[in-house]
Amino acid sequence: MTKPSASELADFEAQCDAWFRENTVADPGFMLPLTFMEVSTDQQFDFLQKWQNQVYEAGYIGMSWPAEYGGRGMHPEFQRIATRIMKKYDAPIMLNAIGNGWAGPLILDIGTEEQKKRYIKPMLAAEEIWCQGFSEPENGSDLGNAQTRAVRDGDEYVVNGSKIWTSLGDRAHMMILLARTNPDAPNKYAGLSFFLSPMRIPGIETRRIKKLTGEYGFVQTFFDNARIPAKDIMGEEGQGWIVAMKTLEYERGAKVNLAGGSFSKEMDVMEILDLARTAQRGGKPLLDDPVMRDKLVEFLIDAQALNLNNTRRRMAPLNQDRPMGLSLMNKLARTELVRELTQFALQFQGTKAGYYVGDENAVDGGFWHRSYLNSFSATIGGGTSEIQRNIIGEHVLGLPKTK
Repeated sequence: MTKPSASELADFEAQCDAWFRENTVADPGFMLPLTFMEVSTDQQFDFLQKWQNQVYEAGYIGMSWPAEYGGRGMHPEFQRIATRIMKKYDAPIMLNAIGNGWAGPLILDIGTEEQKKRYIKPMLAAEEIWCQGFSEPENGSDLGNAQTRAVRDGDEYVVNGSKIWTSLGDRAHMMILLARTNPDAPNKYAGLSFFLSPMRIPGIETRRIKKLTGEYGFVQTFFDNARIPAKDIMGEEGQGWIVAMKTLEYERGAKVNLAGGSFSKEMDVMEILDLARTAQRGGKPLLDDPVMRDKLVEFLIDAQALNLNNTRRRMAPLNQDRPMGLSLMNKLARTELVRELTQFALQFQGTKAGYYVGDENAVDGGFWHRSYLNSFSATIGGGTSEIQRNIIGEHVLGLPKTK
């Protein structure tokens, strides 16, 4: 694909800027979720579904995906510009995170022609919402030990078991599902298979989970003799672990196939700087405290380093020493930075840090408190921070596996 000229990119940026300036809703009149994992109400869901569909119809997501499946077939640089403009205008998040971010790239990568034609366009247009069926109540982070069973019966698999922390599971049309097809395989990984499972069929029930924040982004999903089409297995039976690991490359940001937009509100360290400028401690401006000032500067440096590394990792000559280093550290570094930043923002609010959303005494309507509590889910999903450190140690630094 030919790289577009500077003038082509400039013209597109102007066009894109004008569209988002005119169409982005600054305040819909109700609280929007910070990430796709906090979509709690019908009002939030309907608004975000309509927004993603509007952006897709305008041509600003799925731009680099093949036109024959519902994308635009354009150079990825156009999508990067569109996403940057969305951030400039603080546009709402893209609702269909698991579809656009993980399932879609996976289907484009290894899916059949039938699967690509069937699923890509509806997920980009938010006509079909996707969820993820990986974690189970009894297995925690031990994904390889998944016990949900899928037994072949003619042209279908019969599924029994339970999945948990299923974001948007109560509203989803489809699920990427990891299930055990062979309990007698030579090892636990070899007995797993990966499916594109419909959600709105007999035998599937979801129950919402209320979080500490009061929101209901997660559900538990129960399978009771649910029948899913055998044709929607990804890869071959018994290759589920390989396909799941490929999926996690997208979830963790180690591999990128830009659909566009953001799935969570990105924390702007400059907003914390503005907050710190107005904060008081002992009757004096907070920034008069050299310790707090140094901490703030460290966060500014970390945020800038992450942004520069995100650019650097697309330049192969700058990654020759450890080719996957920056990609594999991305998820760990970004999620931990957000957690630390939001915690830091609470530290200098004094007693007001105890007020939450809905209380008139809360700083910025409780945004920072809510952001801090919600930040933990991102450090867990896609593999906990501890698992990410192991991955970096083993696959980047060449350290031996821990025993």
